[in-house]
Amino acid sequence: RRMFPTFQVKIFGMDPMADYMLLMDFVPVDDKRYRQVTLYAFHSSSWLVAGKADPATPGRVHYHPDSPAKGAQWMKQIVSFDKLKLTNNLLDDNGHIILNSMHRYQPRFHVVYVDPRKDSEKYAEENFKTFVFEETRFTAVTAYQNHRITQLKIASNPFAKGFRDCDPEDW
Repeated sequence: RRMFPTFQVKIFGMDPMADYMLLMDFVPVDDKRYRQVTLYAFHSSSWLVAGKADPATPGRVHYHPDSPAKGAQWMKQIVSFDKLKLTNNLLDDNGHIILNSMHRYQPRFHVVYVDPRKDSEKYAEENFKTFVFEETRFTAVTAYQNHRITQLKIASNPFAKGFRDCDPEDW
């Protein structure tokens, strides 16, 4: 499934004429598995620790499909990772990011300078920068147990229009 909401970033400070690659990966926030507890009487829910985390999934990286591109191109508009797809299928062979359901993850955004020098491998440690936005942490789920969250996602997610039973004007 495509990640929703989509990760978007506005970039400044690149060399307009240099080439850069943009990519994302996801790292576990902790070593716990969670479960959602919903209190219907109070219309609230919370996440509780349900045990130790499952074994780590294969680490994968998602390259932005426009990579590599000039700094000028990256800086001229908001960069959207709308093609990024997540799965919980350990046997996935489509290159999607594999996550364990009911585990918490931190997305990381990486900018890699494409060094034109012949000995660029010597400078590999200097040619990238990683950005972490803590507000993007999330719990990977395959099904929502809270009806209000389900309705919010259906109303907000452009890929869920088949689930809507009202006129788009009412969203």
